[in-house]
Amino acid sequence: MALDQSFVGRTYPPTDPYEVGREKIREFAEAIGDTNPAYTDTEAAKALGHPDVIAPPTFVFAITFKAAGLVVADPQLGLDYSRVVHGDQKFAYRRPVRAGDRLTVTSTIEAIRSMAGNEVIDIRGEVHDEAGEHVVTALTKLVARPVEES
Repeated sequence: MALDQSFVGRTYPPTDPYEVGREKIREFAEAIGDTNPAYTDTEAAKALGHPDVIAPPTFVFAITFKAAGLVVADPQLGLDYSRVVHGDQKFAYRRPVRAGDRLTVTSTIEAIRSMAGNEVIDIRGEVHDEAGEHVVTALTKLVARPVEES
């Protein structure tokens, strides 16, 4: 069943603030094997002009994907999440995510289309800090595979 095109442009309410912690950044950097000292050493980050440690570029995925969950869970959209795979992810940064940031994400459906029997949905997540400064835009592509006929 095709997703409703009238949902293109729909924006969902911002998430509750997520406070970025130094330890979360360190754990994430270790998990992905990135040894950049700007991710774990405050003095190294300051030497690069940052007020505190910064997060690896993909760190923000955890909060933007959770925010995209508001879209996925919208019963009116009718997306069957059991059929969804993650198709693509892109980030456009204004500035790095820093320890101490309190970030919110507002998700908007950018596009819905059918391709080879799949439903493809593009979600834009706008990430802002507590002062309202735009930090990063995340572009998430989800692909809902068709129901297999038996």
